[in-house]
Amino acid sequence: MAAFKATSAQERVIMGIDPGTKAMGYGIVRLCSQHLEILQLGVIHLSKYAHQAQKLHTIWEGLHQLVEDFAPDEVALEAPFYGKNIQSTLKLGRAQGVAMAVALSKGIPIVEYAPRKVKQAITGNGNASKEQVATMLRRQFSLEELPSLLDATDALAVAVCHAWQRQAPARGKAKNWASFIAAHPERVKQS
Repeated sequence: MAAFKATSAQERVIMGIDPGTKAMGYGIVRLCSQHLEILQLGVIHLSKYAHQAQKLHTIWEGLHQLVEDFAPDEVALEAPFYGKNIQSTLKLGRAQGVAMAVALSKGIPIVEYAPRKVKQAITGNGNASKEQVATMLRRQFSLEELPSLLDATDALAVAVCHAWQRQAPARGKAKNWASFIAAHPERVKQS
């Protein structure tokens, strides 16, 4: 497959990654002016591998292939949360490190976002559930159905959050909700 590439200086391809040790979600979007388009959405399945080294190798190969196919200009990762189980946190950190290494090996800039920031950007609520995030993305992109694993929509949310952060100075010019809505009709779902 030939590498997908952004066609203009205003166009950016962003890969969002939701690191995981059972499934690693990815979402790839194209940002052109104010328009976002999903290019690819899915997960790298890892639960079938018994050993951590196999999982890390699978992450490397899967993300490397996606980088080759879509040539992202930027990678946005969900920062790991810190749980009570130190072993799980360490394994998650390794998975994130491999994802970062893939991007760094190709000279792609990396940005991290806290899970609360991503949820806040997508739903307006930093404590939103995975299902709420997925539902908002389904509406925004008019998706007919959601992936069976919400790691994919979590990764898409990271990419979308990053795309909106890139546009923050332009969005910040709105004086009130009416002017914001007029400037960004794609962000409002009509019922």
